[in-house]
Amino acid sequence: MTSKINGIENRSTGPAGSARAVERVRDAVSQPKTAEKDSGEVHITGAARQLIDLEQMVKDMPAVDEAKVAAISAALEQGTYKVSAEKVADGLLQIEQALAPLSGER
Repeated sequence: MTSKINGIENRSTGPAGSARAVERVRDAVSQPKTAEKDSGEVHITGAARQLIDLEQMVKDMPAVDEAKVAAISAALEQGTYKVSAEKVADGLLQIEQALAPLSGER
């Protein structure tokens, strides 16, 4: 955006002060700290290590519980499978509560 006030041309592209913040970020990225530059080592935090371990555990788990699928299939074939309306409602409420922060609702 270009504006001319009192004979001075102003070429502003962002809110006031934003250029300084960008310059600070550029400085931090382009001028690494000497300790980081010299060491060349990567340090993984305990939390990061836990996340890596959990991710591997999830990958190792089977995608489908075959025993549970077989039991439900057998119950359906025999006509003995019962649906608990209370369990379905509880599950729906849990999903709704888990998704509420994503939509900004409470």
